[in-house]
Amino acid sequence: MIRRLLVVTYGGVAYLAFLVTFVYTIGFLAGIGVPKGIDDGRAGSAWAAVLVDAGLLTLFAVQHSVMARPRFKRWWARFVPVAIERSTYVLAASLVVALLLWQWQPLPAEVWSVSGWGRAVLWALYAFGWAVLVLSTFLIGHFDLFGLRQVLAAARRRPYTEPGFREPLLYRVVRHPLMVGFIIAFWAAPDMSAGRLLFAAAATGYILVAVRFEEHDLRRGLGEQYERYARRVPRFIPRLRRAS
Repeated sequence: MIRRLLVVTYGGVAYLAFLVTFVYTIGFLAGIGVPKGIDDGRAGSAWAAVLVDAGLLTLFAVQHSVMARPRFKRWWARFVPVAIERSTYVLAASLVVALLLWQWQPLPAEVWSVSGWGRAVLWALYAFGWAVLVLSTFLIGHFDLFGLRQVLAAARRRPYTEPGFREPLLYRVVRHPLMVGFIIAFWAAPDMSAGRLLFAAAATGYILVAVRFEEHDLRRGLGEQYERYARRVPRFIPRLRRAS
């Protein structure tokens, strides 16, 4: 009983860590409602700031990609119980993001600043990007993605089964709507500083590389089923009309 309680508590803490860092990231990039936004803080040497920020982004990319690979998961399973494997991944990712938000060095030089109706459009796009992202997680199983269903299944002593391959709503339009949401939110900036540009460019570059590894794993796991899906549905940019 105590073991099951600890498993559920661990999963809940990991999910809470994700929620806090996720909400903070929205405010961090917008520079609204958080103690420190992306352009806040004392600006020092630009080169030093670039090196620190690039290091933080690299740390996130390495953690996020390495821990998601099947080979690492097989090795990790020798030390971490299956029930909390996903929660551990979520917690580790949240801690790395928290470190990035905490230690990010500002590069406040202005790249662009949009006023008037264009500013309103960019804010709307910013909100739209995050909305697409959140909706995408629920379409493919939000509570599976962040480890809650796994820990609850273990607490109830029931076998956990992963969601099968499906094509709900946005996933019929593009293969990676969650990543599309990220990209929109990263670039929809009414005020683009050099620091925000570095963040957006590096994060977008990581996404473009990471989805290649993810699709490689999906092809190995799903075979022809995913091949047909990939031929029919574009990766990021929706087709204006279906091919005949």
